[in-house]
Amino acid sequence: MTMLSTDRPPAAALGRFVGRARLDRWVEEVAALARPDEIVWCDGGLAEQDRLLKQMVADGSLIRLNPEWRPNSYLARSDPDDVARVEDRTFICSPTEAGAGPTNHWRDPVEMRAELQARFAGSMRGRTMYVLPFSMGAVGGALSQIGVQVTDSPYVVVSTAIMTRMGAEALEEIDDGARWVPALHTVGMPLVGDDGVRVPDVAWPSNPVKIIAHFPSTREIWSYGSGYGGNALLAKKCFALRIASVMAREEGWLAEHMLLMRITAPTGRSYHVAAAFPSACGKTNFAMLRPTLPGWTVQTLGDDIAWLRPGPDGRLRAINPEAGFFGVAPGTGEATNPAAMATMWGNTIFTNVALREDGDVWWEGMSPTPPPNLTDWRGEPWSPDSGRPAAHPNARFTVPADQCPVLADDWDSPDGVPIDAIVFGGRRASNVPLVSEAADWIDGVFTGATIASEQTAAAEGPVGQLRFDPFAMLPFCGYDMADHWQHWLDVGERLGSNAPRIFRVNWFRKDDDGRYLWPGFGDNVRVLDWIVARLEHEVDAVPSPVGLLPYRHDLDLDGLGLHADDVRTLITVDAAGWRTECDQIQGLFDRFPAVPAPLVRRLTRLRWRLNDYR
Repeated sequence: MTMLSTDRPPAAALGRFVGRARLDRWVEEVAALARPDEIVWCDGGLAEQDRLLKQMVADGSLIRLNPEWRPNSYLARSDPDDVARVEDRTFICSPTEAGAGPTNHWRDPVEMRAELQARFAGSMRGRTMYVLPFSMGAVGGALSQIGVQVTDSPYVVVSTAIMTRMGAEALEEIDDGARWVPALHTVGMPLVGDDGVRVPDVAWPSNPVKIIAHFPSTREIWSYGSGYGGNALLAKKCFALRIASVMAREEGWLAEHMLLMRITAPTGRSYHVAAAFPSACGKTNFAMLRPTLPGWTVQTLGDDIAWLRPGPDGRLRAINPEAGFFGVAPGTGEATNPAAMATMWGNTIFTNVALREDGDVWWEGMSPTPPPNLTDWRGEPWSPDSGRPAAHPNARFTVPADQCPVLADDWDSPDGVPIDAIVFGGRRASNVPLVSEAADWIDGVFTGATIASEQTAAAEGPVGQLRFDPFAMLPFCGYDMADHWQHWLDVGERLGSNAPRIFRVNWFRKDDDGRYLWPGFGDNVRVLDWIVARLEHEVDAVPSPVGLLPYRHDLDLDGLGLHADDVRTLITVDAAGWRTECDQIQGLFDRFPAVPAPLVRRLTRLRWRLNDYR
């Protein structure tokens, strides 16, 4: 039985934001509230982008990098108080608290709207209000959606032009009567005070008060006070996940925090994989994997977000709704992700990385040794003896996807690609095998619902304690997470025999001395090799309480020099460890008033099977 909250948007609410006439009225309403000096409708063209970039350089909000090293690339330095998502100030304003669920911050929509109206009043005085029509997904595609963001930040404009299909074509869709998602953003720092006196601007305007609010019933987004990342680029997490997940539940599709990749085997046959990993688990590295096995190729279709919808043939099809990569810079280097490094050859906006004396950029992990005479992300001189990072740990690069050398030619296809396999993973030092296959769709949903990473340092909490991130969507689901699990069960039931197979991977298993047992990176293709063999029914698997495991001889480990004991650890189940994990999974389920009954039964069955497992 479907277990959904009653917070479904009425048809009248959804009809509020349809067509051009309603868009024009909405822009007028926002302008009357925020009171900007002027309104600019953005077309997304190169001339517009060039004009804004030059303006920001002249204003001191961007630094132009050396064109010999990074053509048409720039560095932004944010306010130290505005460097990452503000999850404690991110709200789901559903009609009832139950609709948001226990893992989201909820605010009453009437009260939140009143507060935002007051904060937005006059918030753009002295500034320009930009209107950004954009498409998530190829314009006009069956899986695509239209949005419109208003903002007083030119940084947001140039970044949105990279991350979405922004401009005239999206506006034409609205002219033709398309529904659109409204997104309001202000940095919350007017340049004209209540007394009419103009105040000087700063390089990175923001406000100490930050509010990121989502209204699922009307599919609106309001963001106040931050100019950074997902707080301000509202097409990304706010629309493409939090609001889109609500739309997907209502319309029978999935909006997920997943990469998309195409694997081509030596036989020449290709397979499409969607994969979800929590943060710091190498998702972008996996999306741009460089295989170490001869004859295999991997192409990326997307590194962060996937929208998946049953197609006319009954199979699940997926698109990457974004047009760019907004990646974490630290830890990205030639050794970990050469494709990402090659993507950033130019036309890139870097935020909060270090500046080299030759006018290029640097961050931790880019090279083993930092270059001399760096200027850190705060604009201060830096050396290895400074005792602080040169780049902020959440420093970012924003770059067009079509610059990626391993991007699939049809990555922007409006029809998407058929999904053959779904992969879940986490950073697990213990318990979770290198790879396993779910016995069926319900087992796969149970796997996705219980994705976790382990605490690795006492400062983060008890070592070994699991940090659950169901479907890697914990910060991004726009409604109750348990309802999200039920929605996955419902989608699987409709797909039936056309449903993709589901797998779990773990690149991070360690021995008792803290040594990684698996080489990872390009050698992860060896796991994909086994997954493909399972899809083709070429190999059998070993039944276990936690899924179907590979036989040792079916894994291509040639040349790795792995010790037999390490391989045994990678592909076997520690029953005692899993019994402890079941208790932690029960703790996760206890957070929700109504966990779908099939998942509760799977946990009971897992405990029972572990008791008899040797």
